Amino acid sequence: MAIKKKSDPKYHSVMLIDDSEIDNFINQKMIEGCGFATHVYTHTSVKSALEFYQNLLRVEKISSDLFPKIIFLDINMPFMDGLQFLKEFDKIAGTKHQDVKIVMLSTSMNPKDIEESEKGKRVTTFLNKPLTQAHLNNL
Repeated sequence: MAIKKKSDPKYHSVMLIDDSEIDNFINQKMIEGCGFATHVYTHTSVKSALEFYQNLLRVEKISSDLFPKIIFLDINMPFMDGLQFLKEFDKIAGTKHQDVKIVMLSTSMNPKDIEESEKGKRVTTFLNKPLTQAHLNNL
């Protein structure tokens, strides 16, 4: 069993899903700068994130470290939004990856968005952008 050093990241892999490349860049730098995760997968659409995850599931004998343990998800995106992602993700991940946590990361202040996102089985919290070191410390 490896001993975790103080400087070791909290997670091996996390995923950012946001249609804003700038927000993804800023959030990725925050995650890396705080030593929160070793690998940050970024996607600007729900479709590409779901396809990526499905491809991980198809690989035989893949290390569980490659699967993101936390997914930071925006709500308002074109074509498929974050709420649609929650429904589709549950279908593809099934019971295999129950430990995946989803953090809603949005600028939306709409109470309906917050209420709907909290219905997601894997949603652990709703955070307002931008992602901060305090947010990461609390996760």
